[in-house]
Amino acid sequence: MIHQELSLLPNLSVADNIFLGREQAPFGVIRRRAQESRCREVMSRLAVDIDPRALVDDLPLGVRQVVEIAKAVAGDIRVLIMDEPTSALSAAEVDVLFRLIAELKARGVAIVYVSHRLEELARIADSVTVLRDGRVVAEAPAASAAVAWMVENMTGAAGTTPRGELPPAPPDAAPVLQVEHLRLNGPGGRAILRDLSFAVRPGEIVGFYGILGAGRTELFECLMGLRRASRGSVRLSGHAVDRLDIPRRIARGMALTPDDRQAAGIVPGLSVGQNITLASLSKWSRWYCLSPRRENRAALDAVAECGIRPPRPAAPITSLSGGNQQKAMLARYFLISPKVLLIDEPARGVDVSSRAEIYAALRRLAARGVAILFASSELKEILAAATRVVVMAAGGIQVELPIAEATEENLLAASSSGVPFASGGDRAS
Repeated sequence: MIHQELSLLPNLSVADNIFLGREQAPFGVIRRRAQESRCREVMSRLAVDIDPRALVDDLPLGVRQVVEIAKAVAGDIRVLIMDEPTSALSAAEVDVLFRLIAELKARGVAIVYVSHRLEELARIADSVTVLRDGRVVAEAPAASAAVAWMVENMTGAAGTTPRGELPPAPPDAAPVLQVEHLRLNGPGGRAILRDLSFAVRPGEIVGFYGILGAGRTELFECLMGLRRASRGSVRLSGHAVDRLDIPRRIARGMALTPDDRQAAGIVPGLSVGQNITLASLSKWSRWYCLSPRRENRAALDAVAECGIRPPRPAAPITSLSGGNQQKAMLARYFLISPKVLLIDEPARGVDVSSRAEIYAALRRLAARGVAILFASSELKEILAAATRVVVMAAGGIQVELPIAEATEENLLAASSSGVPFASGGDRAS
């Protein structure tokens, strides 16, 4: 099985993860060279160049997703279950995965493919089964299962995703975030971010589009203070924050929702309500004592605001679907209203209905004056949620476009330059 939430061990190498539990170890001694050689063979099938000795913890999420796939296909398999395997992959990597799926099918491997990217099913599926609320509601051969048919059965009603409902901020509004000449170098001096400059005004929703390795995640980490090696000017409401640590940037009004919600977004041991109120506990406290009644009332309001289902703040956060966990992370910011909200892949692994609710929540936050920057490798997500689009490639900004001028064709053209692999680099602990 390829899990949606990755099952890799971050403190082990790529090769060690792939051969975990099936080590090549005659006489009790692991043959590391043989494992690394086999690892390179598997990676070549996936058309990627990943060092077998690299620590998984140092890899970006999209590269970890490739390692998870390699781990599943490295052995002799008969049945392969894929749960959202493309949620963190670029379009080119998706094509490689689909070629691998065709190869596995030809070898007689049975594949169960779970995905919210409905257009993928038309490319690879033989039959389509639609589930809603834990029940099978429709089945059909893939040839007759149009995307509109799937959406209607998934949501119970026909509908389309709105595009650019929120108008751009007035041109005379003062920028709340100003970035000038932001740079980041990786190991060996290789440029990860190349002289980035841009500004974002209150109420804007700026989508950063680019394929894997474009530098979107690294940009957000630099803005939040996670990358110590970055250089350049970052100003929040006119005040320089580029030398501040993470807590002081948060205090100034900056917030980040990471792309890996399981590892860095939610706290699995807490309830839904506790995860939502985590960033605003001082509001529900008096004389250093937390008021459970006030905290619970705030959590209930936030749950209703973001349409979290089931609407039970006392439920464990791990009992929610990925989409509702994502909405719970967004609900935090309705309680604190940051000046700038950074969201990395806001709808990764999320179904059609939840995506529309997440986009609506972003628009409501923007209407409160929050400046929102979100990164995505999905064109449809960019076009559905952004009021302005910034296209990145190879660590640089290729083009900026208002949403009225952005099309799938011109965004793809702008992002089509060669992108080198970006490693984890120098992060703050």
